[in-house]
Amino acid sequence: MASLVPASEPSMDLPIVDLDIYRSNAPSSPAAQEECARAASALITYGALVLHDSRVSEADNEAFLDLLEDYFAQPAETLKRDERPELGYQVGVTLENTEKPKCAVDEPCLRVIERLAPAERPLDISGHQPDPKCRFFWRMGEPAPYATQFPGLNAENVIPEAPEIRERWTPVMETWGKSMKTAVSGLAEMAAVGMGLPAETFTDAGRYGPHLLAPTASDLQKYGSKDTILAGFHTDLNFLTIHGRSRYPGLHIWARNTGRRIAVSIPRPSPGQSGSYLLVQAGKQLEHLTGGLVKAGYHEVVVNDATLKTVETRRRDFPNRPLVRISSTFFWHLSSDYDLAPIPALVDQAKAVRAANFDLGRDEGDEVEYAPMKVGQQVQNELKHIALLA
Repeated sequence: MASLVPASEPSMDLPIVDLDIYRSNAPSSPAAQEECARAASALITYGALVLHDSRVSEADNEAFLDLLEDYFAQPAETLKRDERPELGYQVGVTLENTEKPKCAVDEPCLRVIERLAPAERPLDISGHQPDPKCRFFWRMGEPAPYATQFPGLNAENVIPEAPEIRERWTPVMETWGKSMKTAVSGLAEMAAVGMGLPAETFTDAGRYGPHLLAPTASDLQKYGSKDTILAGFHTDLNFLTIHGRSRYPGLHIWARNTGRRIAVSIPRPSPGQSGSYLLVQAGKQLEHLTGGLVKAGYHEVVVNDATLKTVETRRRDFPNRPLVRISSTFFWHLSSDYDLAPIPALVDQAKAVRAANFDLGRDEGDEVEYAPMKVGQQVQNELKHIALLA
């Protein structure tokens, strides 16, 4: 386990994990085992990694971004028809200035910010109002063969009404959503193997999860000033989050063992290389299930110099396209009725990693108690914190 806690400062470049190595070799082969260990180590050390999957098409991501730009360019009154606040906004659209960053009022999160060097802290969220971003949730889960205790978290999808959007909507959303779901499910297997667990440990726990294709949209005509916070400093409540490339920079993440802000840049495939590179981040459900061996990754989305430069380029090269920053995001969840509690085999490893970090002068704050609960209860608790559920 000591190898999972590097004494030297970890690189600012996120590790790249190749899902193809795992898929094309026997799980017990040295090549697959080594790549799985790299995946687990990256999640433990950074809380994030870059994943390569040759099956994922860049063209599918482009079609998805085009569709969502067109959707969010519609008038607010048209978008509002797709809201479902009575379901905690867990399907359909969430309009701007609805979702609040939990960290603005959450004491443990504020202490995380205090422990960062001033130059590495996120933009100030202490007086930050709800995020100016919009979001759409498109459910990608498999129906459970039992009656769930959390029907509101497993509701039917909302299909937009506008004919020019509606006819493209389901095929594009399903194609891109399935690609992201397949890729992140493969990484979940790799992470389990790399942590010494059976490959299916996490994927079985998430088989009937309320997985969500969850793009955000930020109107850069309206919210395009430098240092505008589009999504305040936060972690994700789900198990793993996977992102395709956005057309606009602005995502910053904080790797667990660096204490430094990293501007995310997802690499493009080299000429002749198939597939895509995707960013994967650990969420709260993974932290809970591993007893803190993996920590959920903090991140923010802001308007920075690179965002502004891209806005000018897009305005020049695509003058008829909406200036809307779409995040190509997918939330992979554990099943709502799954009993969420730390896996005993990982608890001692988590304590060893925490102790090793402490010995190296890396203060991770107070020890967290991961109380047993249903996943659905954990999700509802988190939704209340961010003002999406009463």
